[in-house]
Formats: sequence, C-alpha cells, structure tokens
Amino acid sequence: MALTSSLLLLFSISFVQLQFLAEADDQFVQSSAAYYPDSAQNGTSDGSCGYGSFGATLNGGDVSAANSLYRNGVGCGACYQVKCTNAKNCSDNGVTIVITDSGASANTDFILSQLAFSQMGQTTDAGTSLLALGSVNIEYRRVSCSYPNKNITIKIDESSNFPDYLAFQIWYQQGNQDITAVQLCETVNLTCKLLNRSHGAVWTVVSAPSGPLSIRMLLSGGDEGDETWVVPVNNIPQQWKAGDVYDSGIQVN
Repeated sequence: MALTSSLLLLFSISFVQLQFLAEADDQFVQSSAAYYPDSAQNGTSDGSCGYGSFGATLNGGDVSAANSLYRNGVGCGACYQVKCTNAKNCSDNGVTIVITDSGASANTDFILSQLAFSQMGQTTDAGTSLLALGSVNIEYRRVSCSYPNKNITIKIDESSNFPDYLAFQIWYQQGNQDITAVQLCETVNLTCKLLNRSHGAVWTVVSAPSGPLSIRMLLSGGDEGDETWVVPVNNIPQQWKAGDVYDSGIQVN
C-alpha cells in the first residue's frame, strides 16, 4: 500500500513538472523593440537572412530584425508574437512577426518594420503614437508560423551558376521548429550530402549532383523538442536555374 502511494505521489509530481514545463514554453519574455526609422512601411529587402525583396513583403510586411534571436541564421523564418506593454496605446494581441534580418538598437531584441511596429497599437492613431516614441517595452514569445495555401518553397538564389554552384533559400517555413540541417540528395543513385549554411536562410553546395534533386530539411525544437527529417514531395528539376522558385509540395504544422 505504501509502495502504491509512493508511486502515485511520484506520478503526480512528474505530471506537475511536465505541465509546468509546457506552460513555461508559452510564457512571454520581457524586452524592448524599435523599428527601421529610414525604411518603407514594410521590411528591408537586403536583410541578413538573404530573402531579398521577398523578405520585405513576407507575412504582409510584418517582419523584423533580431539580435540574439537571429542565432547565426537559424532564427531566420521564425515567428514571434510581440506585444507592447503600455495599456494606453497597446493592443492585447500585438502583432505576429517573422525574422528576416539581424540587428540591434539600444539593447532591443527586435527591430520591427514600421508596419509591424504600428500594428501593436489598439488603433491607427495609437500606432502613430507608438512610432513617435521610437522604441517601446514589449513582451514576446515564439509562435507557429502559418501560411495558408502555401507550401514550403525553394528559391534558387541569383548567385547560383548551373551546374557548378547551387545556392537556395527556404521560404514559408511553417510551424515553430528550426531548420537546423539540410541534405541535398541525388534521386537516381540515392546519395545525399549535408550542405553548408552560407548565411541566414541560404544554403549552398559546390559542384551540385546531377539529375533531379531532393532537398531534405531537419526540423528541430518546437513544443516537443524532437528532431524530424522532412522529405519534400516534389524534387528540384535536373535543369534548375538561378531565380527559379519550386514548390516542395509539403506543409509543416
């Protein structure tokens, strides 16, 4: 009977610990945020993640540069809920942004696009008041990215030179996991090689294999903290070209 009671107590403690950890992952972090003062309302088109003009309009222009959250490019494409804390001007839900650049300003964690910064306000006028402040206290947390009717997409970077040098970006990264590794697989002989992260969200390989290619992504972290290799349905065609965009055929929730 004593053994049974001890086991029940141990189970109860373990359950409470797991519940606490799950809730802790959902907690907001206190920080501050500024915005790009000399940019258009959307984000920058030359951000460190390497998205180019796509990075300025991704997520409707609700994008941001990050400091420590950039994580040498691993943080590119990650989504965060960001809320300012002034009850007079700030909305309850704030804004969901995507990391597309690296940067810091006066110990801030985020440098938002002007559009995203103003959308933390309760109203248009409140958003204008926030912009006049330049920087504000915020709280933030990691959330899942969602792009309805969009699959993960591969953009062949303009620096690529067929067949000698292949560089590409990964667009519409969904869910709340990070892409921590990428394999390029030759689909005929089923041989794969790990690629280098050139910078940001750009992956590169010299002397790319011939034939149709499969780009496989290792997703890490998230709510469960596990790792999963994701294999796209669609391959990169044999005659890939710089600037082309290819639909992977998959979504990750």
